[in-house]
Amino acid sequence: MSEEFKGTIKLDVRDSVPDWAPYELPKAPEGAPNVLVVLYDDTGMASWSPYGGRINMPTMDRLAANGLTYTQWHTTALCSPTRSTFLTGRNHHANGMGVIMEGTNGFPGLSGRIPEECASIGHVLQDNGYSTFWLGKNHNVPEEDVSSGGNRSQWPLAMGFDRFYGFLGGETNNWYPDLVEDNHFIEAPYSPEEGYHLSKDLADQALQILRNQQSSNPSKPWYMWFCPGANHAPHHAPEEYIAKYEGAFDDGYEAYREWVLQRMIDRGVMPEGTPLTPFNPLPDDVANAADFVKPWDTLSDDEKRLFSRFAEVFAGFSEYTDAQVGRVIDYLEETGQLENTIVFYCADNGASGEGSPDGSVNENKFFNGYPDDLAENLAMIDKLGSPDTYNHYPTGWAAAFSAPFQMFKRYSQFAGGTCDPMVIHWPKGIAAKGELRHQYHHSTDVVATVLDVIGIEMPDVYRGVKQRPLDGVSMRPSFDADPDAATTKSVQYYAMLGTRGIWKDGWKAAAIHAPISGKGHFDDDRWELYHVEVDRAEAHDLAAEHPEKLKELIDLWFSEAERNNVLPLDDRVAREQLTIERPQAEAPRTRYVYYPDTVAVPESTAVNVRGRSFKIIADAHLDEGAQGVIFAHGSRFGGHALFIKDDKLHYVYNFLGIPPEQTLVSAELAPGPHALGMEFIRESAGEHGESVGTCKLYVDDQVVAEGPMRAQIGKFTLCGDGLCVGYDSADTVSRQYTNPFPFTGGKLLEVTVDISEEQYLDLELEALAMLSRE
Repeated sequence: MSEEFKGTIKLDVRDSVPDWAPYELPKAPEGAPNVLVVLYDDTGMASWSPYGGRINMPTMDRLAANGLTYTQWHTTALCSPTRSTFLTGRNHHANGMGVIMEGTNGFPGLSGRIPEECASIGHVLQDNGYSTFWLGKNHNVPEEDVSSGGNRSQWPLAMGFDRFYGFLGGETNNWYPDLVEDNHFIEAPYSPEEGYHLSKDLADQALQILRNQQSSNPSKPWYMWFCPGANHAPHHAPEEYIAKYEGAFDDGYEAYREWVLQRMIDRGVMPEGTPLTPFNPLPDDVANAADFVKPWDTLSDDEKRLFSRFAEVFAGFSEYTDAQVGRVIDYLEETGQLENTIVFYCADNGASGEGSPDGSVNENKFFNGYPDDLAENLAMIDKLGSPDTYNHYPTGWAAAFSAPFQMFKRYSQFAGGTCDPMVIHWPKGIAAKGELRHQYHHSTDVVATVLDVIGIEMPDVYRGVKQRPLDGVSMRPSFDADPDAATTKSVQYYAMLGTRGIWKDGWKAAAIHAPISGKGHFDDDRWELYHVEVDRAEAHDLAAEHPEKLKELIDLWFSEAERNNVLPLDDRVAREQLTIERPQAEAPRTRYVYYPDTVAVPESTAVNVRGRSFKIIADAHLDEGAQGVIFAHGSRFGGHALFIKDDKLHYVYNFLGIPPEQTLVSAELAPGPHALGMEFIRESAGEHGESVGTCKLYVDDQVVAEGPMRAQIGKFTLCGDGLCVGYDSADTVSRQYTNPFPFTGGKLLEVTVDISEEQYLDLELEALAMLSRE
């Protein structure tokens, strides 16, 4: 009990006096506002209409017209790290989140586990009378915990949220998402053919949650974190929204930068005289070739047509999602809640450059270190944004949508990676309407702001653990301040994927180093110095003019790095970081056995067949006409499947979605007990590191088909589309069947995946022994 019982206890209750005080749950302060945080992904400030961008955002425009638009609000330059600052109000390395969850490496600042001394906003608000809801993207659960039997200590419900509906990974297919409801995996409620899209589903769920709250506890305030898949790849949108932008980007990304900068200046977002920075600002010995921007005038007509279409799809995706957010805002207005709801509408990092210089119809190529193919992209131009593609625009648009700054997402030393849109709307608490605010702020400041407007504090001790003080400061002084008033923030360090920088009192130092370049030698980094108070574009290097100021800031960076567990720096290439071996709840083994009638096993905890030989063998009794998926892992954009169709055994390896599907097919199968399987024998590495070898298809102890095969050495997807037995969840691996294509006409006992050096026929004997026991 938090309070002493002050009633009277006698033998008979009729002679006793109750005291409810020790048992009453805390209530929020009188008049405390609701909080709605809308956090998009991968969006540069120059994208959206409130800042002068070409992408129409009617809901955001509406909120900006009745609230405040911030021009110097910053993030960490990457997803998981920024989201962790929204959760705790502490710096990303202090949260153990110095990198995305797929790149954690076992050092304190990059462990992927939020320490107990960094209590979450969810826990604090729950303990102060709030309902707490989380919709959409998470990306703060360690990869090894993303499974049905995984540890749930960092899942949303354990982090202080009453409800969660969304996806745990860094991205998901918006037509076929990997969904979790509260603490369990689920399938999408309906199909794309029936009108499904993740953004719509998330808004539907948010509205249902809010309606339930309003009907049962209307006086209780709530906190809702709404995190759509937009604008992270894959860029998926209904065709009618894509069609709105037909021809809108035909002038190209260089012309767009010039056009949008003038609009930003006219609106006061940027000061008069702000210049554009170069498209490819890094010297050749530093730059990462994967981030190069092709000059528009060097493109062929076909390339220009393709690149413009990529931007049209992205714009449609963004506006469609804004329309779904608008449904939530409309409901709040209809129910009288909008007046006292503080809305933060923002994005978690700059525009994404992960689409390569040519763009991609399958972003998973980036994570496999495999180049995109212009001819393949052109062949899919009319299907961009549909379920047939996993598309991402080229680097030129990332630079354009991050104008006027240098570079884009991942580059934490430049504003192109960190300066992002932020609109705050709160009619009851903000008198100013439609104004700009130029105070320098950061994503760590959101928690401090929320606590300030509610009237509560982060506890010094939470659940017996001494708490780290908040690194953020409240933005509330800016709500009714002179637009030119000084910020309450004094210092903010940056570090991400080998890049680093630091801002202090209007000055910024930036180390010239490309992320995930694999070049190391950080001691050799050259630092630049910008006076960003007057040079918002970070276009003028003043290192030579002010060496003392530069040294002061570099020394301060190292001091902040020590205080926040930033070191060691890691710029290893994406494929290396994404395949780091991490401690697992299950000990590593060479043989994995899976059973039917279970949910999909996420790739993070499923058997890893990347870069090696492997074997799959299934034990099954087949009746006449048996058909369906035996084993499937991945999707049409990368994966493999073993299935029976037309009475024949098929094995398909879909290499990064590049046609044709690699397929082996048997003769017709006879009814009865069978060991059905395949074996891939890796013989060498291909031009881009992919596995090259021979695949054999088996029925019992006989090779019934064989041929050459190439296999991915990176993930099938960054996350999601897990391993299935007896069906194929979400998107299909092969276009030769329609999901879920369940196994019927017999009994599927188990499926074994073996990555040892053991011979296939030895496994086949074990399978037959299993069948004989049935």
